[in-house]
Amino acid sequence: MKKFVFSFVLVVFTAFLVKAQDATPPKPVNPNAPEILFDKTVHDYGTIVQGADGTCEFKFTNTGKEPLILSRPQSSCGCTVPTWPQEPVLPGKSDVIKVTYNTNNVGGINKTVTVTSNAKTDKIVLQIKGTVTPKPATTAPEKPTEPGAAPITK
Repeated sequence: MKKFVFSFVLVVFTAFLVKAQDATPPKPVNPNAPEILFDKTVHDYGTIVQGADGTCEFKFTNTGKEPLILSRPQSSCGCTVPTWPQEPVLPGKSDVIKVTYNTNNVGGINKTVTVTSNAKTDKIVLQIKGTVTPKPATTAPEKPTEPGAAPITK
């Protein structure tokens, strides 16, 4: 019984020590830090046809007091490719993040792009959604007849 009590006390003591080491002080907030404000964070393609242009834009403004620097946005899959401004966005200025979705696959669209920056809110998730439908079947063009040929009659 003494071993059990000793073991229990040792486990509880170790747990408190580990928890105490996890406590990290909050990072100081820069009152002049950039702030990123998007016009929209969700783009709905609705229903689009297979092979259609899958590009959309997410416009944003730096509403902070320092230049905004975007890190490489991460898409949730390889079928979604973001393009972002490489240069810092100055306070009060706007720019866009373009997102291109590969519309060759038929079905539902529900993808995300995570934007990381030096803004007060350092991560923002953008979403694209919609449905890709198959291309309509095309009819074969009629064979042109040779000029001057007589129609065949029976």
